[in-house]
Amino acid sequence: MSRSLALFAIGLVFGGGAGFVTAAGNGITFDGHDHGDPAHLGGGNAEMAAHDHSQAVDLAAGPDAPGVAVQLHKDPMAGWNLQVTPQNFRFAPWNASAADADGEGHAHVYIKGEKLARLYADWMHIASLPAGAEVQVSLNTNSHSPLMVDGVPVEAKVTAPSDSEGS
Repeated sequence: MSRSLALFAIGLVFGGGAGFVTAAGNGITFDGHDHGDPAHLGGGNAEMAAHDHSQAVDLAAGPDAPGVAVQLHKDPMAGWNLQVTPQNFRFAPWNASAADADGEGHAHVYIKGEKLARLYADWMHIASLPAGAEVQVSLNTNSHSPLMVDGVPVEAKVTAPSDSEGS
């Protein structure tokens, strides 16, 4: 009987370990999110449902209010380089998904309304961008809530020129 109990304990250890490895490999985390779920990967309203844990953070207009500007630059090798210039805001990747702090967070990048990625720095390479496609960048808090100033989202948009019009 003691041999059966030992084999049972060994089975529990290895089975539990295999379960954790399988879960982690499929994007399951222990913070209440299944990051392997396609709804959590963005695109339209799926991103809002997946990560907007609270209401938008609405700040008053003024000299300290956050803002953002964007530009597209033709990459000499291929694609485009997106330059994001935030005002009164800093990228804080070390605080992603943590508590909000004034003036910091990350950006979300959308192409033609579909979320492409989170952005934690001023530059991003976009490998392929159809002429006339709208690129939108929004500023978000650490907890993923959208930033607003007097009810207006803090975002900027730029339309992709044709390849021959690169800036």
